[in-house]
Amino acid sequence: MIETNVSRHHQTFLEVVQSYYLLTKPRIIPLLLITTAGSMWIAAKGQVDPLLLLVTLAGGTLAAASAQTINCVYDRDIDYDMERTRHRPLPSGKVQSRDALIFAAVLAILSFTLLSVFANLLAALLAMSGIVFYVLIYTHLLKRHSTQNIVIGGAAGAIPALVGWAAVTGTLSWAAWLIFAIVFVWTPPHFWALALMIRDDYAKVGIPMLPVVAGAKATVQQIWYYTLITVLASLLLIYPLHETGFIYGAIAASLGGVFIHKAWKLLHNPEDKPTAKALFLYSISYMMLLCLGMVVDSLPITHHAVNFAVSKLHLLVG
Repeated sequence: MIETNVSRHHQTFLEVVQSYYLLTKPRIIPLLLITTAGSMWIAAKGQVDPLLLLVTLAGGTLAAASAQTINCVYDRDIDYDMERTRHRPLPSGKVQSRDALIFAAVLAILSFTLLSVFANLLAALLAMSGIVFYVLIYTHLLKRHSTQNIVIGGAAGAIPALVGWAAVTGTLSWAAWLIFAIVFVWTPPHFWALALMIRDDYAKVGIPMLPVVAGAKATVQQIWYYTLITVLASLLLIYPLHETGFIYGAIAASLGGVFIHKAWKLLHNPEDKPTAKALFLYSISYMMLLCLGMVVDSLPITHHAVNFAVSKLHLLVG
């Protein structure tokens, strides 16, 4: 009988832990971290300090988790009304709003402390600015009031790239702001593709996402334009900034070509949800692989291999 009670208590504790974990929307965070890592590797010329990398990613995780938790508190009313979000911890009553806010505050304090002590103050302040922007600008001011909510609000998701660069250098260069811009302009086609799939949910709760207000045709046109801008922006790291080389260029061009092709297909099939889903899923892979390309291209061994290949080619041609 004692074992049964202990087991039941242990299971209840695990459910509580799971509820708080779900408040942080954990599926979103890895994408934010990979943009941080890509930025760090370019800033460090491929020689990132392992401890600094670990600290920066941990601090970024805590900051993102704090922002998402506050977002869950703010949106608990509409989350209850939407079928896909009704079972989240707050609308389902598994966590109380006050407890969630305390949890978010603790996460933010831990993030700031970790980054300011082990990285630098600029990185810590940027992480905090990401929380403030996401909560005040996107969640409070834009999400329920403007079709541009995702466009402007996308800045919050692009801030981790600045955090990563600042953690390595203590400053922000043009390259840092360009990586920020790549993530910023990538966000609309990424999120609007998702919004096309679930626009009925948004319409039900009065959220003015672009597909709800302007319709599918106007939305896919915007997706097309932003996709082109995203691919073009990704190539600016090669020229004129010269921050990346041939390997990144080949990866960025290949990924961009597929991205444009999928956006083109959606442009000609604006009402087709499978096509929108395909673009949404690819947009995630695009950003992750693009950042991986930044990492690979920045590695010293990559530069040595490219230089060796070029020298051999010169010898053969000569």
